[in-house]
Amino acid sequence: MSEAAQERPSAPAGGETTDGAGGGRAAPEGSAPEARDRGRYRVVEREGRRYVVSGNAPNIELHLERGLSVDAGGRKRFGEQAIFLDGVDIAEPGLDPQPIRARIGIVFQSFNLFPHMTATENVMLAPRRVLGMTRDDLAAPVAELFARFGLSDRMGHYPDQLSGGQQQRVAIIRALAMRPEIMLFDEITSALDPELVGEVLDVLRQLRADGMTMVLATHEMAFAREAADRICFLDGGRIVEEGPPAQIFSAPREARTRAFLERVSG
Repeated sequence: MSEAAQERPSAPAGGETTDGAGGGRAAPEGSAPEARDRGRYRVVEREGRRYVVSGNAPNIELHLERGLSVDAGGRKRFGEQAIFLDGVDIAEPGLDPQPIRARIGIVFQSFNLFPHMTATENVMLAPRRVLGMTRDDLAAPVAELFARFGLSDRMGHYPDQLSGGQQQRVAIIRALAMRPEIMLFDEITSALDPELVGEVLDVLRQLRADGMTMVLATHEMAFAREAADRICFLDGGRIVEEGPPAQIFSAPREARTRAFLERVSG
């Protein structure tokens, strides 16, 4: 499953906005009164289900079918957003973030590979440090990931010996090496030459075919139309319109969505 967020909202000073992942998870039985009492949350009804979302964040409410749900409209002060993973608010002050981080893979615009480490060393670092795995434990699964994404002959190369597309694929492999349940992609093709975009999008197609839950911020309209289960069009830090690709691209309801699509389609 994948979600694609279009028209990246303007970032507030000091941080960039979230990329289309927003909302609340279905409220567990009996949890709504507690949420109301805490003051930070409100309960909303949608299609017969209750969701607990932050009362302070802008109107970004996006509910994934499984896994992560977020209510955030940009980088806010700590404690002002509600982010749930399997019913646990992972933005709760004092919560140990490490077990949560181990379950969510994030790939950024920049590759963020350590330049003094080979591709393999970059991929193995987090599983060794966070999961306590050894090089021997990781040798076979890491080699399999490199082979799967066509980089077996680049495992011993340093980042400056790789093309931009190869570096981004290594960054995706690094995230997958942690065996995440959910993957977040932040405009991962924006720093690439046009000729290299396709090889990265092919990786996302493979992940989608494998059933990975993904949230993407992207301006790759053709890819979003092809691969997304649901598209959210964002403008000014808010979801203007959301729906299946066929509806968003062929019959958008909102004037702002229509104007954007007319502009990008030439």
